[in-house]
Amino acid sequence: MFKKVLIANRGEIAVRIIRACKEWGIGTVAVHSDVDSESMHVRLADESVCIGSHQPQNSYLNVSSIMSAVDLTGAEAIHPGYGFLSENAKFAEIVNKHGVKFIGPSADLISKMGDKIEAKRIAKKYGLPVIEGSEGGVKSFAEAKSICKEIGYPVLIKAAGGGGGKGMKIVDEESKLENLFSTAKNEAKKYFGNDELYIEKYFKHPRHIEVQIMSAENKTVHLGERDCSVQRRHQKLIEETPSPVLTESQRKDLLEKTVKMVEQIGYEGAGTVEFIYENGKFYFLEMNTRVQVEHPVTEVQTGIDIVKEQLWIAFTGKTALKQSDIDPRGHSIECRINAENPALDFQPSPGIISVCHQPSGFRTRVDGSIFQGCKITPYYDSLIAKVICKGRNRKEAIQRTLRSLDEFVLEGITTTIDLHKKILNHKKFLNSDFDTNWLGREKFY
Repeated sequence: MFKKVLIANRGEIAVRIIRACKEWGIGTVAVHSDVDSESMHVRLADESVCIGSHQPQNSYLNVSSIMSAVDLTGAEAIHPGYGFLSENAKFAEIVNKHGVKFIGPSADLISKMGDKIEAKRIAKKYGLPVIEGSEGGVKSFAEAKSICKEIGYPVLIKAAGGGGGKGMKIVDEESKLENLFSTAKNEAKKYFGNDELYIEKYFKHPRHIEVQIMSAENKTVHLGERDCSVQRRHQKLIEETPSPVLTESQRKDLLEKTVKMVEQIGYEGAGTVEFIYENGKFYFLEMNTRVQVEHPVTEVQTGIDIVKEQLWIAFTGKTALKQSDIDPRGHSIECRINAENPALDFQPSPGIISVCHQPSGFRTRVDGSIFQGCKITPYYDSLIAKVICKGRNRKEAIQRTLRSLDEFVLEGITTTIDLHKKILNHKKFLNSDFDTNWLGREKFY
């Protein structure tokens, strides 16, 4: 196994990776910005290197500083986590050319699957149903107008090189198209350095369902699906597995087709294939070529350590997992705890945590990087912890999650804990009668 791995990330995912490395007996290197010097991931790692100031472009996105840290510490591999450089094909290429193992798929596959248009072509080629829309990038307003007329309104304009809701606009009638097309183009250029857009049919009441896969040269397996339909502005808040709306035949069809596609493209490592689901039909959305925020809910459900398996695949090129050995049972739910104030339109809530009591108990897991006295800065993503609970069925999983949220005490900052309680107690959530747009329609505050 690797002797030393550098984690090119911060926060809870860096802590998660460090723990997996330690269980393999691997030495760990944390990189950090100047404001993260006292963070948990720095304290837990065997070594740490400051790579720049608090601005991400000067530290966690600074490729030259990260590679200098590799040279300084002699790390043999880099785990990118999620976000930052995790899906940056150029970074993966630089790492591998440097004689260091990038823990993830090839730079070529990161590039292809990171381009939403190319990913759609690949999915279609290998038998996955795709959403009706433009075949490639839409270069002009006139072309956009023609495509929208052909597929019918409402439509969704999306950035080819991005995600997270940036450069994404819903157009419900032709009179709004020109203005929203121009706005989306400007946003895409600003956030991703690429103003290429594509257009798809818009679904009014979709579920967001994704399949977790692990793949190596010898085989590809799935770890079931996750339902990530509780979202705010395209950002996931709650994930659960299995999806409460799928029949067994639908589930079997989805999982088999996904595994077949991933096998055929020659993927390596952990990945997630995302789908829109509406009226009993699936449509390929995108593929994330990295570990996802919500991976722990699948780990709890299946008993498979996804991050340790990533490390093994990266080192050996093979996986020891067998599909027949993966037998998920019961129901698992994950809540993302963000340092935000939902009553003030999710305004960020930085500060120092003065009291920190995290839940525990039977089938209760907390992934985080917080502790009493730690400082939550305004410079990075507001996610500070995840609560994951498993039950014999969905009802018990909900009750266990509510119990755990009641135990979670954080003072000094405002969080989304109270919002999660409201959601989990809501009749529509209890009945699984919701879609990705539900939170935008519902008034919780």
